[in-house]
Amino acid sequence: MAILNVSFGIFAFLPPGWIFMASVVLLEALIISIILTKKKTNKRIYLTSLLSNGVSGLIGIVSSLLINGGWILVVWLPWVSSHEININNKEELICLICYYIVALILSIGIETFINLLLLKKKYDRKRIVMASIYANAASYALGTIFLIVLLLIKI
Repeated sequence: MAILNVSFGIFAFLPPGWIFMASVVLLEALIISIILTKKKTNKRIYLTSLLSNGVSGLIGIVSSLLINGGWILVVWLPWVSSHEININNKEELICLICYYIVALILSIGIETFINLLLLKKKYDRKRIVMASIYANAASYALGTIFLIVLLLIKI
C-alpha cells in the first residue's frame, strides 16, 4: 500500500492522517471526560483536549524541524517508512523506540500542563493530571498497536 510508505509528516496531511489524529483527540477527550465528569461528553473538556493536542502537535512539528534539519515529524511521531528507518537494523529500531518514549513523555507533559491551565478552576488538579496521563497512555497504546500492525504488514 502506497499510503503506508510515507512519513507521518506526509501522512498527517492526507485524509487518513486527519482521521487518525481526530481519533486520538476524541479518545483522549472521552477518557478525560469520563474520569473528570463521569460523563462521556463534556464540551469544555473536548475543546481543551483539542487545544492541548494541537499545541503538543505544533511543538512536535517545530521540534522535529529543528532536530531533523527540516524534516517534519520524523522524530516526534515515528510513523516511519522504509525510507526513514530499517526496523530490521537493531540500532535503528532502538532509536525509534527511544524517540517514541520521548514523544510520549513530552506529550504527557505538554498536554497535562495545558489541561491544568484550562481545567483547574473546575476540577481537582490531581484528577486532571491522572486523567491526562491515562488518556495519553491509552492513545499511545492503541497507536503503538496500530503502528506495529502496519510495520508487520510492510515486512
